[in-house]
Amino acid sequence: MNKKLINYSVLLIFLITFSIIPSVEMRSQQLSENPVLDEKVKKFLSDNSRNWFDMNVPASDGQLLYDLIIRGKYKSALEIGTSTGHSGIWLAWALSKTGGKLITIEIDERRYKIALENFRKAGLSDYIDARLADAHSLVKELAGPFDFIFSDADKGWYKNYFIDVEPKLMQGGCFTAHNISPPGANRNGQAEFLEYVMSLKNFETTIDITGAGLSISFKR
Repeated sequence: MNKKLINYSVLLIFLITFSIIPSVEMRSQQLSENPVLDEKVKKFLSDNSRNWFDMNVPASDGQLLYDLIIRGKYKSALEIGTSTGHSGIWLAWALSKTGGKLITIEIDERRYKIALENFRKAGLSDYIDARLADAHSLVKELAGPFDFIFSDADKGWYKNYFIDVEPKLMQGGCFTAHNISPPGANRNGQAEFLEYVMSLKNFETTIDITGAGLSISFKR
């Protein structure tokens, strides 16, 4: 199948039709129910819906990340670029249902401390391993394996992050990157990253443009 641009409205149909993800073992897993936690997270997100500055994702992209993890029943997730924790909350909320955990990396101490407090207030601290570190070096050191990765740090390093972490991404896993536009419309690091990942025959890459732009690459 030729790589193409799709919107979120047809993403789940795409996943089901082409059976890229999840594996039979993943599909057999049951999601955990925690209504008390769900209500706490929903209230926190609602109460803070206008407070996400510092390069956080919009809610539509947070929902998309959540849905990707739920659909794939992913358990071992990595986020490169925590900011103050909006995307991490969506990721960890989904992982609380799959029985997984998130490692998230932030280089700025102020943002890191705010994110820790936001994770606590949302009730998700137990599902998050937040690291204050330079992702340029830490990503290389992490053992993995991971089945879901979200890259939202320095755009000029996107390709490098991908190259460093791709061997640690499980077959059937998903690599996502934020602020990605359709081919030909990206700048600098985003353009270099997208051209590279779309050239790989063992990855199926699409782009969702309903939010701030998210590339979604499934490893065959």
